[in-house]
Amino acid sequence: MDKDEVAAVLAEIGTLLELKGENPFKTRAYHNAARVLEGLTEPLEKIVAENRLGELKGFGEALQEKVTRLVTTGTLPYHDELKASLPPGLPALLEIQGLGPKKVKRLHDELGIDSVEKLEAACKADAIAALDGFGEKSQAKILEAIAFRRQFASRHRLIDALQCAEPILESLRGHPDVLRCSTAGSLRRWKEVIGDIDFLVSSKHPAAVIGFFVDQPGVRTVLAQGDTKASVLLEGGIQADLRVVADEEYPFALAYFTGSKEHNIVMRQRAIARGLRLNEYGLFRGSEETRDPALRVACREERDIFEHLGLRYVPPELREDHGEFAAAESDVLPRLVEWTDLRGSLHNHSNWSDGRDSLEAIAAHAHELGLDYWAITDHSRASFQANGLDARRLEEQIEAVGKVNASYAAEGSGFRLLTGTEVDILKEGLDFEDALLARLDVVVASLHVPSSDAAENTRRLIRAAENPQVHMLGHLSGRLLLEREAYRLDIPAVLKACAETGTWIELNASPYRFDLDWRLWRQAKELGVKCVINCDAHRLDHFGFLRLGAGIARKGWLTRGDVINTLALPELTTALSRKRAA
Repeated sequence: MDKDEVAAVLAEIGTLLELKGENPFKTRAYHNAARVLEGLTEPLEKIVAENRLGELKGFGEALQEKVTRLVTTGTLPYHDELKASLPPGLPALLEIQGLGPKKVKRLHDELGIDSVEKLEAACKADAIAALDGFGEKSQAKILEAIAFRRQFASRHRLIDALQCAEPILESLRGHPDVLRCSTAGSLRRWKEVIGDIDFLVSSKHPAAVIGFFVDQPGVRTVLAQGDTKASVLLEGGIQADLRVVADEEYPFALAYFTGSKEHNIVMRQRAIARGLRLNEYGLFRGSEETRDPALRVACREERDIFEHLGLRYVPPELREDHGEFAAAESDVLPRLVEWTDLRGSLHNHSNWSDGRDSLEAIAAHAHELGLDYWAITDHSRASFQANGLDARRLEEQIEAVGKVNASYAAEGSGFRLLTGTEVDILKEGLDFEDALLARLDVVVASLHVPSSDAAENTRRLIRAAENPQVHMLGHLSGRLLLEREAYRLDIPAVLKACAETGTWIELNASPYRFDLDWRLWRQAKELGVKCVINCDAHRLDHFGFLRLGAGIARKGWLTRGDVINTLALPELTTALSRKRAA
């Protein structure tokens, strides 16, 4: 196991011990050890091999023994025994928003609840409301959380689908019988949440490709296997479907299975209006449905299909029947932003608050990736649960960032860490004084503790946008995909305020957020609001969120000119100064 896998096991041990009601010092030791491992800057295997685990903070003999065993064998009987000692449905209760280990233990001890089903029944019987520390409001919120979880039980985040699909797609590309292949469906359209994964392959030997597909690593169960189709269940619970077609059918099948359904309906209507028929097998001459190859209009690529229907090529991300046909017909489709256009991210965290990595490690990674800049915007003091910085620590961080930048300048590098904060938007105003905010390169203002009143949330966000020290609003709606609905607020009113004040809106590229929603970016763009695609990175591998965010931005019709962090550092510095000057 690598350090992240070992850290995940230690964190789970800590949680399981909490569920058992073990000594809090013991449970905390495992959680702290997990964080220490997550923050390592050298391979854990090397530390174990050199017998240096004892040098890590909080690592006594027992922890050293467990970590060594995990690294060398990949298993830990203590972990397995601990899981077996608890009812199997108990950990699943932690997935219900608002329930932590202490509350789950109380529910189990006092009401015998050890599954989501029993929890729901207890709520409907008003048994939860009767418990001290819960009440009717908590009971209602638990029922809402259960319903929300059930609604999305068969849905999966984009990043989970990509992590499953991309290795399989790469493997298919290397098979000698595969001529062309691609993902299709909502994954190819870059939807933030998907149902299953669709693969499409062209081949002269479909049986060989089908057999290769069902034997892929990560396939848990083969659900169906035919001559040209197969369905499997992957590790992690995502279903993947493969279709194999003849190469001359490939562009039509790719367009059809990419969708969306609404987009396909309009495409078929355009074909009929031109005396043609369009389906997954081809674009055919005539007024009747057919698969006759003699009537098929030759199309080598998807682009050819669009041209025959009087349209410019529509990128897959835009195929939602949200205006793409009028734009394609008039040849005004925008040239969408590419993730390689991005020069850095303006909302990220370090180990000064709740991130894993040091300023030095973050700068080195960003520089190695060829980025121009990377902003450090750790939490402000109100986010105490995230180890938020008070004014004194923020001033110390400003100095620390300056030292890192000096080292790059001495080497002749133009790379720069930017000073900043993700300042909490509180009821009474921002969490830091304007004088301190004015010393920072970047200020992201975020609402972390919303009101239940939409008008109050809207007022707070607009007031933050009106502050000349605030450059952008972070994760505006507060949604967590498949976990939490958006906050109650008047988004059009906030967008209008941002347009009037020159405040930017973040497209938070965390796959748990993708906030602001892609459906709202055309409205924001029409008002003149600029976008910032931010990783909200808490660890080095979150730098890859730039690619995800760019995909969502493309889905929102955004171009390079709409996105602030496509600017090089000198132009960005000018843009950052512009609002304060205004």
